[in-house]
Amino acid sequence: MIDYLKAILAANSVEEVWSVHLSDMKRYGIDRLLYGMTSNIGSDGIGSPKDLLLLSNHKPEYIEPFIYRRMYDHGPMVRWASRNTGACSWNWVRERIELLSEEEHKVIEFNRARGVTVGYTISFPMMMSGRRSAIGLSVDEGMTQDELDAHWEKVGEEIEVKNTIMNLKLLSLPFTLNGERLTTRQREVLEWVGMGKTTQETSELMNVSAATIEKHLRLAREQLDVETSAQAVLKAALQNQIFLVTPDSELP
Repeated sequence: MIDYLKAILAANSVEEVWSVHLSDMKRYGIDRLLYGMTSNIGSDGIGSPKDLLLLSNHKPEYIEPFIYRRMYDHGPMVRWASRNTGACSWNWVRERIELLSEEEHKVIEFNRARGVTVGYTISFPMMMSGRRSAIGLSVDEGMTQDELDAHWEKVGEEIEVKNTIMNLKLLSLPFTLNGERLTTRQREVLEWVGMGKTTQETSELMNVSAATIEKHLRLAREQLDVETSAQAVLKAALQNQIFLVTPDSELP
């Protein structure tokens, strides 16, 4: 555990954290992971893929339909994760198989055809409004769900703690969605706006014209795909793109 903690704490990027975590989970027989963090503000569910930080070592032929064609909207364990926190065996699906909808059964068949049938889902506590995260942990077809459940009884608490630490580390790092990286000037303007400064006050603080400030705000809104500057401030903050002491060169 100590070696894992040291490696996670030393990681300076989302990619580094994910690499450390993938290697560590293999020690428990967990070979396929799917992590998602949404910044879809106000959503009751997972939201749109464009608002999702996705990390996975599943093959593209699995990710493309499940994520980008939004099969996850009907995933039973995704539904569970959107309404609960903690760890849940995928046996939860088997116990409720007769209660599931036709669309949910299609997702189950999709997963079965690709060997994604044995695993656990961990849904993490919401640290702030509008940000929800969860991870699906699956093993190869050589293990049954009952065998994994027995294994989880022995090491599940440790696995859950490590995944929670990984999630907390990711929440502290800058990340972008679909190329939504802001420029240094855009971040600076949003920070001043977030601190309550008007356009005129911001222009004086940055020693540029009010028109230039408005231009930076417009471009930031476009880059973040939001309608208002207030939404831009909130989304940039959720992505840890503003109010950071991280040097600009270290941003992803």
